[in-house]
Amino acid sequence: MNKVNIKLYDTKSGKKIDFVPLNENEVTIYYCGPTVYDYPHIGNFRPPVFFDLVHRFFLALGYNVKMVSNYTDIDDKIINKAIKENKTEKEISSFYIKNNEEMLEKLNVLPLYNRPKVSETMDEIISFVQLALDKGVAYKAKDDIYFSTSSVKDYGSLSKMNLEELNAGSRIEVTDLKHSPFDFALWKKTNDEGIKFDAPFGVGRPGWHTECLVMINKVFNKPLVDIHGGGFDLKFPHHENERAQSMAIYSSPLANYWMHVGFLTMGESEKMSKSLGNVIYMKDFLNNNDPDIFRLLILKGYYRSPLVYSEEAIETCKREVEKYRNIKKTSNLFLALNKSDKQGQLLKEYYEPFINSLADDFNVPNALLHFDLLVKNLNQAIRSKNYESALNLKFTFDKINDILGLKLATVDIDDEILNLYHQYEKARLDKNYALSDELRSELVKKGVM
Repeated sequence: MNKVNIKLYDTKSGKKIDFVPLNENEVTIYYCGPTVYDYPHIGNFRPPVFFDLVHRFFLALGYNVKMVSNYTDIDDKIINKAIKENKTEKEISSFYIKNNEEMLEKLNVLPLYNRPKVSETMDEIISFVQLALDKGVAYKAKDDIYFSTSSVKDYGSLSKMNLEELNAGSRIEVTDLKHSPFDFALWKKTNDEGIKFDAPFGVGRPGWHTECLVMINKVFNKPLVDIHGGGFDLKFPHHENERAQSMAIYSSPLANYWMHVGFLTMGESEKMSKSLGNVIYMKDFLNNNDPDIFRLLILKGYYRSPLVYSEEAIETCKREVEKYRNIKKTSNLFLALNKSDKQGQLLKEYYEPFINSLADDFNVPNALLHFDLLVKNLNQAIRSKNYESALNLKFTFDKINDILGLKLATVDIDDEILNLYHQYEKARLDKNYALSDELRSELVKKGVM
């Protein structure tokens, strides 16, 4: 395993700190997944693409990576959609899970270690709520169960919320049943047409803040992972409440590092959201654009900062993706024409600074500077017909791009294409321009040039 000093910005401590995994050769990561009641918009995919980079980075360093993200497939929004469309909740959630998986595959997001669903974790959730009652950190209020935030001394320390200044009527639901305005539901009695579950404390449905915590415990067999993450908006109340339950019931912080990804905004500050009506659905974006364009857009922005979506940004990424694809095409052809059994060598002068930039809290903009320098020098090696240099530069290009995760789809150079290219070169040298133009057009059509 490559020994690299990795520093991550941890939301809880509020600073960059050294990353030390729970187990020496393994990294466990959980990031919160979507509630599957509608088509996802492009803002929903900033966390998955970023955490895919994290996944690929740790794999490149030789770690066994257990990356997990959930699907919330029991929710009032799903129930309302099912009633509206005269379908079952299962039909609604399954349809949108399938769509989400298709989008992730197009974006070249690696398969995860596990994709738990709330619907498949109900026994564990019910047992957890009962445990909270037994430990005295939850209480019954009429037919609902609430978690007592006063049972956690440092409640608010993850999100850095000033609880005294927080208006109890603006951000937090208040009822006469709560002991504190910050207490939240672990279990709600329901009388609607939606799915319900039998529990010792009543028929109902679970609270949102409990689900991920229980799924972490179920998948990893303990209430602690190396990294827990998600969108910036999940810091409070969702992640704060997850951590609070884990501390109260298991005396565990749930995660040693908390990572939060900034919003994808429309303009300088407007968060992309369905409620604001300013969304671009991913299915529509990918109908008109190469998935690599979106992936590069996400990677180019520093993950903790807001990222502005604009046509200008998309056009810039289009040009850069084309630059990377062109060098891949050109180098594939150049190396195929100079057949050799030699394996390329990894060039540390490009690879190590790239890795070290990512090790510094995933500073992708800085890492891309080293990648772009490599691309420039690979172009020069091909122009000067320096086969040895091109072979090593291309090998290093591929290793770095494995981490970036750009598909850069190109045609495989087979014997038919090589034969066609040799005919083109001969026609050009013979000054048979009509034939060379015809053959060149054929090579362009095949995606070789």
